[in-house]
Amino acid sequence: MPTAHAYAATSAKSPLGPLAIQRRELGPRDVLIEVKFCGICHSDIHTVRDEWGAATYPLVPGHEIAGIVASVGAEVKKHAVGDRVGVGCMVDSCGDCSSCRKGEEQHCLKGMVGTYGATGRDGQLTQGGYSTHIVVTEDFVLKIPEGIPLDAAAPLLCAGITTYSPLRRWGAGPGKKVAIVGLGGLGHMGVKLARAMGAEVTVLSQSLSKKEDGLRLGAHHYYALSDPRI
Repeated sequence: MPTAHAYAATSAKSPLGPLAIQRRELGPRDVLIEVKFCGICHSDIHTVRDEWGAATYPLVPGHEIAGIVASVGAEVKKHAVGDRVGVGCMVDSCGDCSSCRKGEEQHCLKGMVGTYGATGRDGQLTQGGYSTHIVVTEDFVLKIPEGIPLDAAAPLLCAGITTYSPLRRWGAGPGKKVAIVGLGGLGHMGVKLARAMGAEVTVLSQSLSKKEDGLRLGAHHYYALSDPRI
């Protein structure tokens, strides 16, 4: 089994520390990825602190993964060695149920497999992207266009899609007004995406401390909710 070097939590109270972990052997439809960048999602923090319950240790978090394909299984058709790729919060599902067939693997009737802290179909605990390498079934590996730097692409795999999905669903674009509540890890993505889609963007924040950043990121308007005039 290939060894990867990772940063893991060994308990809910311990800081992350270096740990050698074993990745599964490459199956016929698996992709081995050399991880170049991995974003930090607040759900990583919740999970390693066991704030959502049922955490199993040692635990390697990370589900905003961007890297380079290092090796592929014999039956892989979608990816090749050297490809720039990403992995989000899911790494497997049954592939056969009605949800999977509709492309809604997150609703897999047999249970989707999370990138970390889940039980894979091999019975082993999945470990995430705070590591040098990861092995993922090809259907859950995404191509990253050449024009997007890998460090910028990584957060798109969670924070990006979390904000893009509702903007797309509700038709954000020219002639539409979008309000972003909070300019945090998700909020700054929402501002950039909504502006890129052509909407009129307003940020509603607790204070004006981030106003300069909000306008720089593309907001047309910025208001503090603490302002009694609002």
